[in-house]
Amino acid sequence: MLSRRIGYSAFPTLFLCFIEEEKICEVKYAVVDLETTGGNTSEGKITEIAIYIHDGEKIIDEFNSLINPEKDIPPFITSLTGISNKMVADAPKFYEVAKEIVEKTKDCLIVAHNSDFDYNFLKHEFKSLGYTYRRDSLCTVELSRILIPGKESYSLGKLCKDLGIEINGRHRAAGDARATVNLLEMMLDHPDWMDVSNENLTFDTYHKSIHKQLPKEIIDDLPEETGVYYFFNKKNELIYIGKSKNIRKRIMQHLSDRTTNRAIKKAREVSNISFELTGSELVALLYESAEIKKHKPIYNVAQRRTKMFFGIFQDMDEHGYVTFYIEALNENSADPVTTTFSKKEAERILERMMERYKLCQKLCGFQKTDSACFSYHLKNCNGACIQNEPVEVYNKRAEKAMRYFSYGIDNMLLLDKGRSDGELAVIQIEKGVYKGFGFADTSFRSSVEELISQVKPFQDNKDVNKIIRGFLRKKKNNLERVRY
Repeated sequence: MLSRRIGYSAFPTLFLCFIEEEKICEVKYAVVDLETTGGNTSEGKITEIAIYIHDGEKIIDEFNSLINPEKDIPPFITSLTGISNKMVADAPKFYEVAKEIVEKTKDCLIVAHNSDFDYNFLKHEFKSLGYTYRRDSLCTVELSRILIPGKESYSLGKLCKDLGIEINGRHRAAGDARATVNLLEMMLDHPDWMDVSNENLTFDTYHKSIHKQLPKEIIDDLPEETGVYYFFNKKNELIYIGKSKNIRKRIMQHLSDRTTNRAIKKAREVSNISFELTGSELVALLYESAEIKKHKPIYNVAQRRTKMFFGIFQDMDEHGYVTFYIEALNENSADPVTTTFSKKEAERILERMMERYKLCQKLCGFQKTDSACFSYHLKNCNGACIQNEPVEVYNKRAEKAMRYFSYGIDNMLLLDKGRSDGELAVIQIEKGVYKGFGFADTSFRSSVEELISQVKPFQDNKDVNKIIRGFLRKKKNNLERVRY
């Protein structure tokens, strides 16, 4: 049997987080489970916590307590967990057990079934106390998918039932945490444990052996907020630009990424990091795209193209039908419906518009004829080419096509959260074209003119079109749309 007690000498790349100042430390796991008042860290609070400290062979310490969340527990949560308001009324508040949690989990890896949930809740509770709580972590959901493949479900209850692991108290912290310990022990005995756990270790703390080219202050100051970040090499050359809803988490993933030679090379070259907060995820996406096109970092490839060469334009014929045509872009071009890198790409877009909205080949510039277009004979055109279809009927479909390939509204402002509570992010769309973004005081919300005055110009392009259209299709984007 493979020993569960693992040190640096056993596997040189494993758990480098435990080597500081060249001191070799044993791996300890803090297996955690929480019960909460809800699934959202911004509103939910912890109602129960259980922690089992495991040295790789056995449990060596534990902590288990109900927590007074200082708010009502919703009835459906009580129904699920059995934890009621009466049960937690005399329980300690989180701040009363916080010090013990810090001490017990010191030098430990946090382990949980869906570690993002439990670890983020812990961090949020500590943050509310003004304390920064950071540990590296492992997720037993991710690990079990790899080490115990082929299971119908990887939820804790179903997985444990399938594996014969008894849960003494489902949806209670101690019962679920103890079952997670048993699951961890099963995986610790797997011959691939070292490789898999190393690859899936989530870093959230500074370690000299991993981040030796970066000062500790840079890692410690990384924010857990939304924005754009920049990697520089030792020559202070910009080598990579990225965006994230959690800048710190994403950067730590970059720095510990060993999945490809390119990722390893990039991580080793990072000697300095800077960032800009945006608050808004959409602004972060748009700004990242613009910055990549502007600076062309060597490790960014997908969005480095900058210039749009062709556009699809709208016009009207002598009978009043909406027409479309493709033309190279220049300084005197009218506002296009959409822009592309090539004429062929524009043609493909127009062809999709014709097929989706049953538009006329002739009116879309694909066929020059004085009679009906070829699509009419195939019954894919309703006869606008020979004035057999009413103008208003055809133009209504053409308008839908334009909205599909623009943003749905010709002139609008998209308002999102800014970088602080008193700020709004403002994205402007005018005549179906992206104009740019900016930040405005929330007091400007009722004034379109004031909001527009804060917008800084940015170039519209294919990537921007894709970003905005994709974001608008999201059901949960919290964007406020203001027509003007």
